[in-house]
Amino acid sequence: MIPEQFFILATLLFSIGLVGVVSRRNLFIVYLSIELMLSSVNLLLVTFSRLDQSMNGTVMALLLIAIIAAEAAIFLAVIIQLYRSKRSLDSDKFSQLTQNKGQL
Repeated sequence: MIPEQFFILATLLFSIGLVGVVSRRNLFIVYLSIELMLSSVNLLLVTFSRLDQSMNGTVMALLLIAIIAAEAAIFLAVIIQLYRSKRSLDSDKFSQLTQNKGQL
């Protein structure tokens, strides 16, 4: 594949992820959309690394994959806790978490 095709694919993946973050209310779908956007960034890093004929982008992509794995563990734990407390993953139901700051 030529690099332009990788750029188009990464742009398409990022756009799909952005639409998923903006339009969905389910927190799990929002999480998957964020992961899709991060994967498109990884694709661009590797593509730029290959065009530049250096390993800098590939190393950054590997570091980003490690950060994404840690973020996934934390985010999924938060999703499980929110589901246990509200029995729903609808993001509209979690707006009440910020309204009761002073009532602990």
